[in-house]
Amino acid sequence: MEFNPFLKNIKTYESGKDIELIAKEFDLKEVIKLASNENPYGVSPKAKEAIINNVHLAYLYPDDTMSELKQALADKFKVQKENIIIGSGSDQIIEYAIHAKLDHSKAYLQCGVSFAMYEIYAKQLGVKVYKTQSLTHDIDELYELYKKHKNDIKVIFLCLPNNPLGECLDKTQVFEFIEKIDEDCLIVIDGAYNEFASFKDKNKHINPQELINKFINVVYLGTFSKLYGLGGMRIGYGVACKEIIDAFYKLRAPFNVANLSLKAAYAALNDEEFIFKT
Repeated sequence: MEFNPFLKNIKTYESGKDIELIAKEFDLKEVIKLASNENPYGVSPKAKEAIINNVHLAYLYPDDTMSELKQALADKFKVQKENIIIGSGSDQIIEYAIHAKLDHSKAYLQCGVSFAMYEIYAKQLGVKVYKTQSLTHDIDELYELYKKHKNDIKVIFLCLPNNPLGECLDKTQVFEFIEKIDEDCLIVIDGAYNEFASFKDKNKHINPQELINKFINVVYLGTFSKLYGLGGMRIGYGVACKEIIDAFYKLRAPFNVANLSLKAAYAALNDEEFIFKT
C-alpha cells in the first residue's frame, strides 16, 4: 500500500516507556521515571476527588462549551473566556496553530533543539522547517533567520523554558523579539513549564494577559500535565486574542476533551497546597 510521500520524512514521536512495563522487564520493585517529566508527586488531591465524584458522568459527552474551566482560566489570567481555548493536551493547540497558518508553501522557525511535535505536525503538511545552528534559544540568531526568510516564515515557536534542554529566555528578551516580528506571523509561546521557571526567577515569567494585550499575533500555551499532575488526563489550554481563538475553533473537533479531564483540571487550578508543593 502506498502512503503520502511526506510520511517518509517524519519520525514517529517516541514517548517514555510505561513504568509497569519497565518494572516487569527488569524485575524492579521501584521505578522513578524521568522520560516524560510527569509530576513526581502524582495527582492533585482535589483533582483526584473531582474525578472520583464525577466518574458517574463517564457515559456522557462533555459540556462542549467547557464554560466552567474556561471561566476559571479567564479569572486566573484576568482575560475573557473568548481568549481561551481548551485542548487535548497543549500539543493539540500546537497542531491548531500549524494548520491555521501553514501549508506546503510556508515555513516555521524554532531553535536548534525543542519539542519534537512542532516539527512532526509541520511536516504532516509539507511545511519547511527552519532551525537555528544554536541548540538553545539564541534570540539574535532566531531574528536573523527570520529576517532572511520572513516571506516564508508564518509561525515561530518559543518554548519557555525549552523542552528538553531547560534553558529559558527572560521576558524582556521575548517581548523585544516579538516587537520586531511582522503581525502576520503567529508566535507560539509554549509555557508548559513556565510556572517552574517563574518560581525560580521572576524575570522568566510570561503573563498571558500582558502578552495578548500587547501583541495580536501571539498565543500562550499552558498545560495541566506538569504542575497540576494530570498528564494522564490530556488537557491543556491556549490564551490569545479572539481572532486567533476563533480561527483555532474552526479546526477543533467536537468533544475534544473528556468530561472527567475538565472536572479534574477545574479542581486542580484551586489546589494551592499541591501547586506549592510541586
